[in-house]
Amino acid sequence: MRAHLKMVAVAITLAAAVLAMEAHVHSGNTGKNAEPALIQPAELAKLLLSHKGKKPLLIQVGFRVLYEQAHIPGSEYIGPASDDKALSRLRARVKALPRRVFIVLYCGCCPWKSCPNVKPAYASLHAMGFKNVKALWLAHNFGADWVDKGYPTVKGR
Repeated sequence: MRAHLKMVAVAITLAAAVLAMEAHVHSGNTGKNAEPALIQPAELAKLLLSHKGKKPLLIQVGFRVLYEQAHIPGSEYIGPASDDKALSRLRARVKALPRRVFIVLYCGCCPWKSCPNVKPAYASLHAMGFKNVKALWLAHNFGADWVDKGYPTVKGR
C-alpha cells in the first residue's frame, strides 16, 4: 500500500510539472501580447546593402496604399495583420519554410506604439514555431524612419 501511495505521489508530481511546463511555454512570446524582437532601421539597411550573408524574408504587414507608395526592395506585401484574412495569407506564405528562417516584419503606418499590425503578425509567426523573427522598429512611420533617411526604397506612384 505504501509503495502504491508513493507511485501516486510521483505521478501527481510529474503531472504538475508537465502542466507547469505547458503553461510556461504558452505564456511565452507566442501570445497576442508578445513584444516583438526588434531590428533598427540602420541595422536592416546595412544588412540589405551587404553582399555577405543571406538576406531576410521581408514582409510588409501594413496597408496597401503605403506599400504602393514606397516599400523596402524585395519585401512582400501581405496586408494589414490586424485583419484575419491578412494573417491567414501570412501563415500560408510561411507555412512551408524552415522554422529558423530569418523574417523581418514591418508596417510603418503610424508611430510604433500605435501600430495595429506588427504585433499580431509577430505573435502568429511565433505561434507557428518561427524562432528568428524581428520587427522593424519605426518610431514614427515608414516615411520618416526609413524613406527620409535614404535607406533602400522602391517608390511607386
